[in-house]
Amino acid sequence: MSVTTGPRRSPAKAVIASWIGTTIEYYDFAIYGLASSLVFAKLFFPTFDPLAGTLIALSTFGVGYVARPLGALVFGHFGDRVGRRTVLVITLLLMGGSTFLIGLLPSYASIGIWAPILLVALRVLQGVSVGGEYSGAVLMTVEHSEQSRRGVRGALVNTGTSTGMILSNLVFLAVLTLPEPALLSWGWRIPFLASGVLVVVGLVVRWTLEESPDFVEAKQAGAVRRLPLVEVLRGSGRAVVLVALATISAGMVFTLTTVFSISYGRTALGLPSSTMLSVLLPAAVVLLIAIPVAGRLADRLGARAVFLTGAVGLIVTPFIWFALLDTRNYGLMLLGFVIVFLAYSANYAVFPVYFSGVFPPALRFSGMGIGFTIGTILGNGFAPAIAASLQGSTGSWWAIAVYMAVGAVVSLLAGLALRFPADHTDAPVTPAAAGPAVPAAGS
Repeated sequence: MSVTTGPRRSPAKAVIASWIGTTIEYYDFAIYGLASSLVFAKLFFPTFDPLAGTLIALSTFGVGYVARPLGALVFGHFGDRVGRRTVLVITLLLMGGSTFLIGLLPSYASIGIWAPILLVALRVLQGVSVGGEYSGAVLMTVEHSEQSRRGVRGALVNTGTSTGMILSNLVFLAVLTLPEPALLSWGWRIPFLASGVLVVVGLVVRWTLEESPDFVEAKQAGAVRRLPLVEVLRGSGRAVVLVALATISAGMVFTLTTVFSISYGRTALGLPSSTMLSVLLPAAVVLLIAIPVAGRLADRLGARAVFLTGAVGLIVTPFIWFALLDTRNYGLMLLGFVIVFLAYSANYAVFPVYFSGVFPPALRFSGMGIGFTIGTILGNGFAPAIAASLQGSTGSWWAIAVYMAVGAVVSLLAGLALRFPADHTDAPVTPAAAGPAVPAAGS
């Protein structure tokens, strides 16, 4: 009599592979945000006055978020049809190649209008790749883990976004020490070109990881769908919308603290960009500690409770953050970042276990990917440009803090409505309800 064994789980290896890849992906994505805040206005939009040029450059940052749903649709489909691992290799290659090519772009002074056109095109490719990256990375980790450890392990992968941000800021802090002519001619290219080395490391690690056990089981059970997107919208459309709304606040806070704060310090506080980076970087280390702690609490107390606690905190902390920034005192500014990052960590840490848990394995990549990427458009995408516009029109940070608080209220309400299937309020699609299964591609 033969014994059938389930697919082998490799949680530690899955965490490492996903964390490294996510770190690289968000390093690539973050250096574009920093460059758009610091140098792209002069390099690619020099025909506008400084404020208009900065606003346009920050808007091209948002284009990457608008492109994310395309990546979520395409990579979500194939992630639910052929598997997670192949998709994660492709997204890393696409992101790395786009970032490397940005580092080679001629400026507006060299090729005119083609320079910003090519910049935006490569930014779109970055966005498409990230649209499939995040969901795939956290699913590989969560699905390789036992239920009792999915919160903390998913949170460990989420620290990759913070690590990528810290690395990008460190590199830019170094190149900002260059004289301005050197910075604008070749120095700004270094962070983009360095990405090529990082991508090779990520590819090696990801290629050696086995496929997600949950996907393998769904495939063996014949639960793989021919059109996962259609099925997830038909059976779990409500969950997709709630995931999108629940994502808004954390995305808004992360983008404004890591991108907009640099230009705010320069324009509103009269501080050099290097000073703002020197405040942001040590504060960001808090994320590397607080996010896993929040993930562990999610395993003990429940992901929903931790998420809601963070959302409540994000209603209040933007006002504290801005008030402390305006003191121009290094210690108090650092404290402001730490306070807002603690609330952010509680909210963001549980995204992997919370959002993946409301969709069935056969539709999980599509459902989580679409919901998350729509949420990043609403929260992250144009937040720096909106904040800069609010600052310019009101001359105060109060309107920006209210904007952030409203986003937190929206996420709080979505979190209150979003529950795991066990709560019987948002049951996922079952294989029977989803329609007839089809053999997985390649099976």
